[in-house]
Amino acid sequence: MQRAPKRAMEWLAAAATNPRACKRQWRGESGIAVLACGRFWDVLSMPEEMGVLALDTLLCIPQMPGPVLADTAARRVGFFLPPDPKSRWIGSDIRYQGKDAWIAVPAPHRAAGRLRWLVPPDGTGTLFVPAAVELALQQALGTLSIRAGVRRPCPTCGAATARARSRSGGRPADRPAP
Repeated sequence: MQRAPKRAMEWLAAAATNPRACKRQWRGESGIAVLACGRFWDVLSMPEEMGVLALDTLLCIPQMPGPVLADTAARRVGFFLPPDPKSRWIGSDIRYQGKDAWIAVPAPHRAAGRLRWLVPPDGTGTLFVPAAVELALQQALGTLSIRAGVRRPCPTCGAATARARSRSGGRPADRPAP
């Protein structure tokens, strides 16, 4: 096994209650292990269309991306963020999985069933910066609104616009509106 995938596997398996058993599960028939959130990372999950648009934006900034996991059956995308027990994200169909939550993941170097890494972990512990994800989600919502022809009033001037920010756009609940 190459050095980077081995490092990524070790980093990801470290979140398991039993890292050896986790690695056995990855080598097993399903290729999936269930890992705890809240210790090394939290996961922000959203509908696939919104998540892919946000990822496209995040990949354009000069910052190493964190892991991104896609569940093709549920049509959801999950961004790995630093653990933050006080964080609450609000938004239409946005799910924040932190302490006491569990997620199913394939090994970093492969897909398993319906689970696929859009950006696999690199083993260094790189995670997405929440503020960057928030901005990418706002941009994704603007794009989705334009595609849907949705017109919302601008929060500043009240004019009808498809680019107005929405309170349901994935802003952390503890952050004030810009």
